[in-house]
Amino acid sequence: MTLALAPSPIKSPSRLHRFFRYLSRNKSLGFGLFILLALVAFTVIGLMVIDPNDAYPLSAPTRRPPSWEFPFGTDFFGRDMLAVMVVGMWQTAFIGVVAGGVGTFIGVVLGFISAYFGGITDAVIRITCQILTPIPVLLIQVVVAGSLDKRDVTIFIMALIVVMLAWMAPTLVIRSQVLTMKERQFVSVAKLSGVSDMGIIFKEILPNLMPFVAAAFVGQIFLAVFASFYLAVLGLGPLREPLLGNIIWLAQAQGAFFNGWWWWPIAPSVGMILILGSLALINMGLDELSNPRVRKSE
Repeated sequence: MTLALAPSPIKSPSRLHRFFRYLSRNKSLGFGLFILLALVAFTVIGLMVIDPNDAYPLSAPTRRPPSWEFPFGTDFFGRDMLAVMVVGMWQTAFIGVVAGGVGTFIGVVLGFISAYFGGITDAVIRITCQILTPIPVLLIQVVVAGSLDKRDVTIFIMALIVVMLAWMAPTLVIRSQVLTMKERQFVSVAKLSGVSDMGIIFKEILPNLMPFVAAAFVGQIFLAVFASFYLAVLGLGPLREPLLGNIIWLAQAQGAFFNGWWWWPIAPSVGMILILGSLALINMGLDELSNPRVRKSE
């Protein structure tokens, strides 16, 4: 008599394995995360290696081309461009995360209040967003930043300028998603089970909207970084701080290319392209993750 061997259990792949397998299919998300992690590593390691004071004027010889001593060269004002890139990356990320986070948080709160509770509150929030949305955000930011004394503009003030109208788009996106979600069957079952409104919002609806919230957050960081960049390029940022846009504005004002100091604007330009490119790719990947119509099969 032969004994039948029991089939060996099939091990399901771990979450980490499934995550990397999904990234291999979602090329935009994977490549964007790779660039972003590389920029984070550059900034973190740089802050541990360089002296942040070298990112400010009169800390190094002026107008030195790239060399072993100064890999990115120095600028007209005697700043080590490697230190400028490290500190400028950190400051740019700070503005983007603060402005994007605050704008997304306000948008999520207003979107839930508007869609879930409805009534006059919904009408006020919806009409306010519809009135403010057509207004050119760049114009408002330029007017506000230009009216301030340059000595009073700090990194935090610049983040507040950027976040002034950053809540409108997340509000409209979250509102439309909550309007759809609250009509789903699982929400009706939760209401019949006696779950409170806060319980339905935080336990039933919000977890299902996290991909949309994440996509809105990344999108707002992208817009905040871009806004801080063009405000600084126009000379409306904190001029003493080594923001990437400030470096490009100063290089343009001093005629860097005409004088042969090509390395001065090149480094911050490449850094800004990498930051915005990584955020754009991540946003595209999150849109695929949150949109069932374009989501790729596992």
